[in-house]
Order: sequence, then C-alpha cells, then structure tokens
Amino acid sequence: MMSDQEIIEGCAKHDRKSQQLLYDKYSRFLLGVCLRYATDKAEAEDILQDSFLKIFFNIKDFSGTGSFIGWLRKVAVNTAITHYHKNLKYRYHIEIEEYVSVETGVASFEQDFFTSDELYKVLNELPAGYRMVFNLYAVEGYKHKEIAKMLGIDTNTSKSQYSRAKAAIRDKLEILRKLKSNYSASDK
Repeated sequence: MMSDQEIIEGCAKHDRKSQQLLYDKYSRFLLGVCLRYATDKAEAEDILQDSFLKIFFNIKDFSGTGSFIGWLRKVAVNTAITHYHKNLKYRYHIEIEEYVSVETGVASFEQDFFTSDELYKVLNELPAGYRMVFNLYAVEGYKHKEIAKMLGIDTNTSKSQYSRAKAAIRDKLEILRKLKSNYSASDK
C-alpha cells in the first residue's frame, strides 16, 4: 500500500497507477463534498470529474503544509463554485428580495430524527444560491466576506441568503417532522 506522499509524488509524475490509487482512495469522500453543491448525482459526478482533472494537473502545487484531504476538499469546493457560476444562467433563479420566509420558531430537532437521505433532500430543494451559501458557511466554515468574494456577491447578500436558507430548512424539516409524527402515530 502506497502512502499519500508516494501517491502524490507519483501523480506529480503523471503515473497512471498513482492517479488510480488517489482516485480509489478519495473519490467517495470527494463525491460527498460535490453532492452538497450539485442539484443531482449526475451533476455531482461531473464536478467530481472536473475536480480530479484539476487535482491531477495541480498536485505538484500541493505544498505539504496542511492536510492533503483538506487540499483535496478545497479543490472540489472551488470546482463546484466554478461549475455553479458557469451554469448560473441556465438555472431558475429567485431574487432574494422576492423571497419571503417565515420563521417557525422551532428551536431544535432531535438529532437522529431525520435520516441523512431526508436531510440531503431538504438541502437539495433549496434554491442553488441558498444551498451554495449554506454549504460554504455552515459546512465548509468560510466567513461571509470570503463567500461573497468567491461567489461575486455582496457580503450582506451572503448573510441574508444564509439566514433565509436556514429558515427554509427549518420550515421543510418542521413539515417533515409533522409528517413523520403523523405517520408513526397512525402505526400505533
């Protein structure tokens, strides 16, 4: 079994075996990252493919400072952002001023009440801009100023999209919780 360092060195020399080992080792993880930014699995797989092309062409630039998996994740996230910008004109877009959200007032949900598939579906139902900001802020840990720069939007737009994404998620999870409660109550 080759170490990450040996795989990196092999990939820098365009060694096919090393590239295959890298893909086999990290493709599932990176697909999970891509799925958070894509509208469906096919789009996530396209982003993943583009990510690996960038990884293979730029692996020589990995400095070794910081974690390799963190560098891989950053490449995938940046590729997803590029993909989002490239395809923005083809997506249905809701202007933020036209979106009115209603807070449900629900403070929290049972941690294990929803399956990962249910949570993924709720996130995937968000408008693309909201989903992008939510993932970058809540999942990846970027600051609103950084998100604004990456997406070419105002910092306040990033903040309001995040706020509205949270409200929409809360609304959708509350509806799902009620449906599940009614369903489980009818089983008794």
